[in-house]
Amino acid sequence: MTTGLLWWCGFSAFVLAMLALDLGVFHRKAHEVKTREALIWTGVWVFLALAFNLGIYLGWIGSYSTEVRHEAALEFFTAYLMEKSLSADNVFVFALLFSYFAVRPIYQHKVLFWGIISALVLRAVMIFAGIALLHIFHWVMYLFGAILVLGGVKVWRKRSVEIDPQKNLAVRLVRRLIPVAAGEHHGRFFIREKGALMVTPLFVVLVLVEWSDIVFAIDSIPAVLAVTDDPFIVFTSNVMAILGLRSLYFALGGIMQRYHLLQYGLAVILVFIGIKMLLADFYKIPTFAALGIVASILGLSIIGSLFWRPRIPHRNHDPLMPPAI
Repeated sequence: MTTGLLWWCGFSAFVLAMLALDLGVFHRKAHEVKTREALIWTGVWVFLALAFNLGIYLGWIGSYSTEVRHEAALEFFTAYLMEKSLSADNVFVFALLFSYFAVRPIYQHKVLFWGIISALVLRAVMIFAGIALLHIFHWVMYLFGAILVLGGVKVWRKRSVEIDPQKNLAVRLVRRLIPVAAGEHHGRFFIREKGALMVTPLFVVLVLVEWSDIVFAIDSIPAVLAVTDDPFIVFTSNVMAILGLRSLYFALGGIMQRYHLLQYGLAVILVFIGIKMLLADFYKIPTFAALGIVASILGLSIIGSLFWRPRIPHRNHDPLMPPAI
């Protein structure tokens, strides 16, 4: 499937318009995002993604044969579902970061908004670089497959997410380049004190949000490239999943720990997609079959979490207090 410049420009204009509407109208004034508002926005983003998927299926986006359009629509939905499920780890990390740095709910949307914008740019660079590598060096496909398998094993063995800003490379670089001020400063990222430009702790949180997205993209982008190497499908499915990430956090951030088996489901998905990529030259798993397997694994991990409750270890220490940066 080849997509003309008009559709690239149209999709980009749509994304910019939605972001402008979000920031300039619905969140012009900083406020705490309640669950009801988050669920509505989550529904809006899912509806828009499915409507876009329907557009591909019906041939609104270009004029192609029925077989090509239907395959492209299936690839988009599979990639979107995969990216959406893998973003569950992002949601959990967001919750940990905001808790660790004691970021007030009124400012959390601002951090995620600018974090998502930066993530869109970084994802675009990584996606086109990955596709270019696959076209120039075919053996990179095996490297991506190995990354996914190893990533799945790592996710399976992971028991908790550690956050240590003092050891984080991105945070250390920020502190080396520009001083970090103390205090909240009404949700601002930059301030001036005695004529010197300084960043606030909220900016440090934004840096960590960006860093976490880069880390997760190392797994998620090769996973999507295992489904399709069509730049338009890969990019749009990623963008539609990322745009709904903020509302998904506010809708599910408080109950993510209920789905304790989701971690293992995501690990199995990564290993499966990695194996799919490694076997691509010998046996091509149909997109429809891959979609069914991914959806089944995701569904079973969620249902299993509801019926099998984990044992909660006894704690003899006080909760971790937010650190001074």
